[in-house]
Amino acid sequence: METLNVQLAERTYPIHIGQGLLERADLMTFALRQRRVAVVTNDVVAPLYLRRFTDSLDAAGITSVKIILPDGEGNKNWQTLNRIFDELLTQHCERSTALVALGGGVTGDMAGFAAACYQRGMPFIQVPTTLLAQVDSSVGGKTAINHPRGKNMIGAFYQPSLVLADTDTLKTLPDRELRSGLAEIVKYGLIRDLPFLEWLEAHLERLLRREPDALEYAIYRSCSNKAEIVGADERETGERALLNLGHTFAHAIETGAGYGVWLHGEAVSAGCLMAAELSCRMGLMSADDAQRIEALFSRAGTPVLGPKELPPERYLDLMRNDKKVENGKIRLVLLKKPGDAFVCDYAPPSEIAQAIASRTGGAFPAVPEAPDSR
Repeated sequence: METLNVQLAERTYPIHIGQGLLERADLMTFALRQRRVAVVTNDVVAPLYLRRFTDSLDAAGITSVKIILPDGEGNKNWQTLNRIFDELLTQHCERSTALVALGGGVTGDMAGFAAACYQRGMPFIQVPTTLLAQVDSSVGGKTAINHPRGKNMIGAFYQPSLVLADTDTLKTLPDRELRSGLAEIVKYGLIRDLPFLEWLEAHLERLLRREPDALEYAIYRSCSNKAEIVGADERETGERALLNLGHTFAHAIETGAGYGVWLHGEAVSAGCLMAAELSCRMGLMSADDAQRIEALFSRAGTPVLGPKELPPERYLDLMRNDKKVENGKIRLVLLKKPGDAFVCDYAPPSEIAQAIASRTGGAFPAVPEAPDSR
């Protein structure tokens, strides 16, 4: 097991990464105010991992309330969130009862938002079961639900007390979900960690083969990068915005295509290449560097083009509702070179539209959303 810490101004919390951690309830006890927790999961993860996890809790003398939600990004809304509140109230859960998210990013986002709101805040623990959740969404305290006009537009910053990333859960992850997570891993190399990007270029096939030591290293390195950024800028007033490379484009894809049609990492992959294209058009980055980035995403098997159904004008309309818009200006993360990103608020809309137009036309993925985790 590898452990690193997210060091915030007020407190620190650990991220544990390794195999067999669902059976390590002892790692959670320091974060519990009472010997009772509420476990939020979904109807795909529950048959696979809920019993294993709650048996470990039982053995440690911790009782659990089980809350099973419908799977998928399309259910990340007020109605599903309210099901969590209904069950917490029905089961007489208290402010000191810890809420545990067992699942992927959708489960973690909704459970975290519920924990932030219920009785004005209850302890929260992340137990991510997808690669994307283990390297990104479970760390840093962003919680939210979607709105028909924008992804993650309603939520709160609410840090967990602990992240428990059991890499054994990746053995049952669909290939499409694995590749989606790889897109977020590549992002860390692009924004600030060139040596890690070079490692990914050399070892990508090992990750696709799910070699445990390669996966654990990639997860640890990704979480280390995010922990450093979040520790320095918890509420995204500065450096943390770099984590949004490709995300403004990606959120437009997810919203415009319909939640769940594109997985988040798939949209991020196409979005990163739109950001790279715009960086080239603005004279910030070389065409060779952009081709290098495209080659890595292609090897990862994630989309390199946005959906042909969305015209640039629709992207721009959706992007103007993005959380990072400031004083009416679309703020984007662009690249000077791989490993060197910055926040730009002066990209002309016409250049943004041209960059989008040059990176659209893709038909993948034209299938329903894969499960949150398997």
